[in-house]
Amino acid sequence: MENFGSWSVLTTNFLVVLYLALAGVTFASILHLANGKWRFQVRYFAVATAGLFPLAGVLLLILLSSGENTFQWLSHAHEGEHHLNGWHDYGFLVARQILGFLVVSGFFLLFIKYQHMTDVSDDPKVHRTFRNIALTIPGVYVLYGTMIAWDFEMTMIPGWHSASYGVYQFVSMFHFFLAFFAIVLIMLYRSGKVAKPYKPFVFNYLAQMMLAFTILWTYFYFTQYLIMWYGRLPYEMDRFFAMMNNGLAPLWWTFLVLKFIIPFVTFATWTPNRHSPNAIMFVSFSIVLGTWIERYTWISGSVSPEYYHIPMSSIFDIVVTLVVAAAAWFSMRMVMTKYGLVRA
Repeated sequence: MENFGSWSVLTTNFLVVLYLALAGVTFASILHLANGKWRFQVRYFAVATAGLFPLAGVLLLILLSSGENTFQWLSHAHEGEHHLNGWHDYGFLVARQILGFLVVSGFFLLFIKYQHMTDVSDDPKVHRTFRNIALTIPGVYVLYGTMIAWDFEMTMIPGWHSASYGVYQFVSMFHFFLAFFAIVLIMLYRSGKVAKPYKPFVFNYLAQMMLAFTILWTYFYFTQYLIMWYGRLPYEMDRFFAMMNNGLAPLWWTFLVLKFIIPFVTFATWTPNRHSPNAIMFVSFSIVLGTWIERYTWISGSVSPEYYHIPMSSIFDIVVTLVVAAAAWFSMRMVMTKYGLVRA
């Protein structure tokens, strides 16, 4: 149990990598369904995040093979302290996670294949198939994201539940993707290495979407708390209170500031900031850091406060994060170079 806080760093990094892969394709599908003309500027850069699926798969296998290190409730189950329902059957958990990952990653890669085919073929059947796949992608993102949210965060405390936790998490992670994507596009634009140029107006569009998802995330953040508080549900509220008022309190209030206060104040109160790459970069880094802290807080905060652990306070935390970040950077760079999005 003492090591769970450090191991939660790896779980957090897995969720970040997985959702970048998922959200990039989902973003491209949404732009296609909305008939956004600016999709032609950025859609290939967006789906390049799918190059992170292999890394996410490796991290998933490590987490599943680690058992009690990843899922702290498993040790209590082995000791007979808790009677767990069928959802917590570990064999079923491993099976659904592996099968879900394989099916979803394969389906999302199929979207990328047909997106490319629509550029080189005028066959109506190809375009119709691509449209049908695009229609399905957001639904798959929602369903799969809900399962991920339940298994790696919500049910870390057996019996604890929130009716809106799934949407709270995958909205938060799409918010994260928008910020990450803005950083990537601005940095590539400034580097001069973009082989398929895009117009700077896309930064403004991303800033507007970040503001929208800032408000949406805040709504779901507050909604699930409000329902439990109004309903006077002591068991559900205990988890909130433990994180908000004990050892993880600095993290809890920090991610609220980084994901809501800074983005909202910057973008909503002064319109020119939504056109400034420097302001967009500042807000994007705030959202990226805030989301990482948010995911870590919910995962590591599922144990007794006496076992709370501040991230990056051990060599394990730092090394694991640096290794995952380096592998993710190499994967995306390789994909973008291979498909001619950037010059080597």
